Amino acid sequence: MADPGEDAFEQLVAVLNYPMFVVTTRADGVAAGCLVGFASQTSIHPPRFLVGLSRKNHTFRVATTATHLAVHVFDHDHLDVAELFGSQTGDTVNKFERCSWHSGPAQLPILDDAAAWFAGEILERFSLGDHVGHLLAPMDGRPPRELESWVSFGDVRHLEPGHEA
Repeated sequence: MADPGEDAFEQLVAVLNYPMFVVTTRADGVAAGCLVGFASQTSIHPPRFLVGLSRKNHTFRVATTATHLAVHVFDHDHLDVAELFGSQTGDTVNKFERCSWHSGPAQLPILDDAAAWFAGEILERFSLGDHVGHLLAPMDGRPPRELESWVSFGDVRHLEPGHEA
């Protein structure tokens, strides 16, 4: 039987509609990327951002030796790109062959259809349970051109993930 506190927590977070991000990286000549829901700004001065990557994920395995991550947000016109990175695994599919991208700062794959993105240097990694936190110091990026409605959890809740979380 589930702990009452855990049950209440799970019911609460099930109704939250977090923004979703596509995180990409490159290490040892391998590009990887995945859809991420566990991410947040953690500091204003200095600016810091935390990305949680599932230990079961291909992107996590590539990120273990990476020095940087790129964090992308998408508007609803490009939901298909978020779905690609959320429903396929890099273990079997080259996602970058199925979307438009270019090499950006620190040789990171930058997704051309993103409404906004930033690249960050990985300062620290630490366990968050079944995910590993990657603390980033932003170093470059492209801000949104206008106030847009971002892809959120409610938009991708139906996806079958490439890997279990």
